[in-house]
Amino acid sequence: MEPVNRQATPNARKLLQYLNSVCGRGIITGQHTQTVAMEEIDEIRRITGKEPALRGFELLGYSPNIRYEMGDLDCRTEIDENLGTLEQALAFGRSGGIVTFTWHWFSPVGGWDKSFYTKNTDFDPEQVLQEGTLEREAFYRDMNVMAGYLRPFLEEDIAILWRPFHESEGDWFWWGRKGPAVAAKLFRLQYDYFVNHCHLDNLLWVWNCPLQEGYPGDDVVDILSCDLYMEKGTKTDYREAYDKLRAVTMAKKPLALAEIGILPDMELLAESHVPWCYYMVWSKGFVLTEKFNSHEALRKVYGSGHAITYPAQWCSE
Repeated sequence: MEPVNRQATPNARKLLQYLNSVCGRGIITGQHTQTVAMEEIDEIRRITGKEPALRGFELLGYSPNIRYEMGDLDCRTEIDENLGTLEQALAFGRSGGIVTFTWHWFSPVGGWDKSFYTKNTDFDPEQVLQEGTLEREAFYRDMNVMAGYLRPFLEEDIAILWRPFHESEGDWFWWGRKGPAVAAKLFRLQYDYFVNHCHLDNLLWVWNCPLQEGYPGDDVVDILSCDLYMEKGTKTDYREAYDKLRAVTMAKKPLALAEIGILPDMELLAESHVPWCYYMVWSKGFVLTEKFNSHEALRKVYGSGHAITYPAQWCSE
């Protein structure tokens, strides 16, 4: 399997091949973090004696248009705790860990508080598609800044699972305000800019929406993914979600659970072999408390022979 970017770096190619190879044979364990402390990883290690092979890092604090003075205490704390995570991601990538980024992108123009939320900005993503608009200029300005933050990963050929404009099936983030079709066009604009202008050839492109409507196209998507938050106590291999996501395109691309609240049931997965390549549990309370996932559930997942934990050894594949 080849990346959609024909100039992809050797490690980007290796990672995509590895993701494709594990589908149905196992599932890569993943955990999101959003602070330098990465308390989630410490908690998983304490409970299970193991670590997730994939680690998610947040980029919200690196958004160029943060209006710090217009955020409440929760917003300012989230920004402050997020800064420095790029260095953590670099260190994890150097160790052979699988890196994925989530960017809750503060509105490129205007906005207040957590302006990645639609309710906190008047930013119209559809205006980005029009030449000569303020929105388009700001969109590209922000992308240029982010490309600078990502360049050190390219220089060390650390492959990144890059998941922009996530959850566009909903309208809660500004990029989903006008629906997934508009978000898909933003995705294509970013792909063109990052690949053909910035030459960030270490990125694998992850589309994150379970709807056929607005799919950006097989020529710019390496991996399809979806986000799901189920009730505590749900035992699932996420089969229904897999079937829905598989219907988005006829192309045989790896599928992933990019964000989940409830851990998959490894016994069910080992029986059904639903071919997810990885999952990533969300941060903080989803693992630091037992409100969503019990310690017993964590031990069952990380102790399962179906679970791929750190280090995944994908570089040697």
